[in-house]
Amino acid sequence: MKTIKEVSTLTGLSIRTLRYYDEINLLKPTAFTEGGYRLYDDKALEKLQEIMFLKELELPLTEIKKIMDDPDFDKEQALAAQKSLLERKRNRLNGIIELITDVMKGVNTMSFGAFNNDEVQQIVDHTLACMSKESLEEQVKKFGSMEQYKAHLASGFANEQAVADLLKWYGSKEKAIEAVMQATGNPEDIRQEQDENVKIYQQFMAARKAGDTDMAQSAVKQLAENYKSMFALDNARNILLDLATEYLQSGKLAEATDSQFGEGCSEYVAQGILHYYGV
Repeated sequence: MKTIKEVSTLTGLSIRTLRYYDEINLLKPTAFTEGGYRLYDDKALEKLQEIMFLKELELPLTEIKKIMDDPDFDKEQALAAQKSLLERKRNRLNGIIELITDVMKGVNTMSFGAFNNDEVQQIVDHTLACMSKESLEEQVKKFGSMEQYKAHLASGFANEQAVADLLKWYGSKEKAIEAVMQATGNPEDIRQEQDENVKIYQQFMAARKAGDTDMAQSAVKQLAENYKSMFALDNARNILLDLATEYLQSGKLAEATDSQFGEGCSEYVAQGILHYYGV
């Protein structure tokens, strides 16, 4: 048996809180000393632990009391549900902390204005300069002329949704332009990043087969780092969440991914990303 002071020290709850739990019949002491001090046995401490778990889910005490008083209350099922919810809460906070940490590494101007003609032309010219001679000739042939191909590239910046996504991924117009201008089009770099992506997706499928959620979460973390490298991003959270949404819509991208890595891969990756970021 433990005294109320010992329980307070053990749990971090104040003596006043424990007395209040007694007053509202949420947690009654097991017995009292001759002097009238509350005593708690192991069963009472176990119940207190369950109450503290439910409090972590930000449930009001009235709701917690209803749950605890329910004769059909399944402790194991409740703990499993609490564990899942707390993991999602933890992952969401981890995602926010990661985002804040990455933003703190550089100055985010939060400039969300539209791209002007000079900026679009700068990006188009740099894109053309990074293309191999063979790829450029192929695209010019496909669109009929160099001017028509340039117009096609520039037309992407007239798509409001595409521009909104770009600004969301990079945090500002300036960062988006900076990322594009850093791109070199080096085939070796692109090949390495693509090869890394293949390894990561193979890890996803191995995790799916083994039912190993830790392996899947590790794969999401690796995917985020590879995307940051591929697209010169400060943080990959938004682009990966958009990827998850795209996969869950079962469109062409999901179909291509499943075709390359196995049926159900796209949905498994999507769920892994959502779980990692606590969404």
